[in-house]
Amino acid sequence: MTLLAGCVLTMILGKFVLAELRKLKAGQEIRQDGPTWHNSKAGTPTMGGLGFIFGILLTIGVVYGVFHSSAPEVLGPQQMAAGMLVLFLAFGNGLIGFLDDFIKVIKHRNLGLTAWQKIVLQVVAAVLWLAAMYWLGDRDTTIGLGFTSFDIKWFYYPLMVLVILYLTNAVNLTDGVDGLCGTVTLVAMLIFTLVCSKLQMEDYTLYTMALAGGCLGFLVWNLHPAKCFMGDTGSMYLGASVAAIGLATHQHLTMILVALVYILEALSVMIQVTYFKYTKKKYGEGRRIFKMTPIHHHFEMSGFSEYKIVITFSLFGAIAGLCGLLLVIL
Repeated sequence: MTLLAGCVLTMILGKFVLAELRKLKAGQEIRQDGPTWHNSKAGTPTMGGLGFIFGILLTIGVVYGVFHSSAPEVLGPQQMAAGMLVLFLAFGNGLIGFLDDFIKVIKHRNLGLTAWQKIVLQVVAAVLWLAAMYWLGDRDTTIGLGFTSFDIKWFYYPLMVLVILYLTNAVNLTDGVDGLCGTVTLVAMLIFTLVCSKLQMEDYTLYTMALAGGCLGFLVWNLHPAKCFMGDTGSMYLGASVAAIGLATHQHLTMILVALVYILEALSVMIQVTYFKYTKKKYGEGRRIFKMTPIHHHFEMSGFSEYKIVITFSLFGAIAGLCGLLLVIL
């Protein structure tokens, strides 16, 4: 019911959000260094992520209220607070993404906030979330790797700040093909639901189902040909949600496997940039390993349709995520 509510509310709200975005002429500016055939998408309304953010918030408000009043032993004050903290990190990063999108729309360019401005704001949000989790009683500093774990003490917190930044921005990079980020995140949240259910973390299970429903409802507006894009508003919200749920479970290897598509997307960019700079310094001209990054563009330029990329990446994410789920079950 939580998934269904999130889906239906997002579909309905998406219609109104899309209408308002069109009135505001909040069209997407296309990257100049992206695939040339993406130029036809210029002007497609962006910031559509507001639709599933509002849908998720409404769903969580109702569902948490119902469970808290009817089954306080399942969703007590402690669990409510933990769930609200996930919303804090997700909504905070969504707000950063909204500022980035808004500047792009107002100034009609593909650059909103500078990279450093975004990083500083993201670090602040990550530190506040980790501090709040510590205050709430989550003081476990062990790294869980399936069949083994080890305690890294105080170093855990700065490392997790980097993990949050990496995952949030990795999900943002995945949003480059119609429906890709929403579909991959739908798969990730369904698997996280099973993980949290196995760990009896009902507060997070409700959120992952609401988010899965939000992604499903948004795909009505975002599958190819997209009627609107989620923008950094939506992708950064999703990225922070993936990071928060993954870290809250303390199943770090499982989190890596569930988020493997995002991780590889960001890693492809890092490899490409590093190799290009190295070869430019050594040979006087930059060389590339991939045709274009993030890696979904490499597949595009290799002849994959947008639908085929979405299906392939989602299946890969499902297989990797199920491997992560097995670590928790076994």
